[in-house]
Amino acid sequence: MSNTEVAPRELLCGAAKPSSDVEILVPRDVPLGGPRAMNVRRTLPQRQKSLIGAWCFLDHYGPDDVAESGGMRVPRHPHTGLQTVSWLFTGEVEHRDTAGYHAIVRPGELNLMTAGYGISHSEFSTEQTQVLHGAQLWTALPEQARHTTPGFEHYRPEPVTGDGWVMRVFLGSLAGSVSPVATHTALLGAEILLDAGTEVNLDLETGYEHGVLLDAGDLVVNGHEVAKDHLAYLPIGNDSLALKSGGEPVRALLIGGEPLGEQIVMWWNFVGRSHEEIVEYRTKWQQEIGVDEGTVNDPRTGGDGTLRFGSFPADQPAPLPAPALPNARMRLRG
Repeated sequence: MSNTEVAPRELLCGAAKPSSDVEILVPRDVPLGGPRAMNVRRTLPQRQKSLIGAWCFLDHYGPDDVAESGGMRVPRHPHTGLQTVSWLFTGEVEHRDTAGYHAIVRPGELNLMTAGYGISHSEFSTEQTQVLHGAQLWTALPEQARHTTPGFEHYRPEPVTGDGWVMRVFLGSLAGSVSPVATHTALLGAEILLDAGTEVNLDLETGYEHGVLLDAGDLVVNGHEVAKDHLAYLPIGNDSLALKSGGEPVRALLIGGEPLGEQIVMWWNFVGRSHEEIVEYRTKWQQEIGVDEGTVNDPRTGGDGTLRFGSFPADQPAPLPAPALPNARMRLRG
């Protein structure tokens, strides 16, 4: 999914600082697209919390009646230096990218795209989709992996069940379930379903920071009530997670990971290490899609005019041009 919000322009990811309690992050509504904008609730990044582990972006959307909303219609757009994680609750999304992958994203199945040095992709809800509901997340790649070759992985985790709960671990390990999907930093990602009136206690990695996004129901996290669509943040040092549902069943996403510990800049759909890098990425993209004149010449893709962000079939919708750069210099944070 493309981050098409215009303001604020400078979104910066940095290492989290330990704190002693649960912090509740309030979502903000963001329209994606044109006249029939798809509305999402964004909980990462925020001014007070840009990063949870390497997770630096979390959009939560739906349930939307596609007949009214138009569904997801995100034409080809670029990414660098990150991985996208698509997780659906309801509906289907067609994914196509310039690394050669064409896949259908379905509920309960992980689709992870690695941008590396550069990729572009599109996402459209399928014609069969009547209700669209899910989350789009990004993780920032560390320095040693951010120029890696683009790629795509699919994984359908087997559910782990207990007394009144079901869990699907799509990244990392939890409650005896281990995802085989390789990551470039230590990460955790899981969907958790609780029946009404259920309590579950989970062991956590103390070196991780964690976040719990409530999608539906009544939930208490480590003694703190969490409102729907809000994100409960737990700093490093927590060794357990207590989840308790109220009178309604709960669906939540649990994310976590070791603090990235690097200074990085995120703007539009790019993650880089300097203002100059972001400007370069934007320039390359605009050149490749024919918006700006210029010669495409990137030493990381051969230096011979090879497209950094790849090529798409000619019959696909027109790509998204990049927004204008901010007036202020983008600064490293973290």
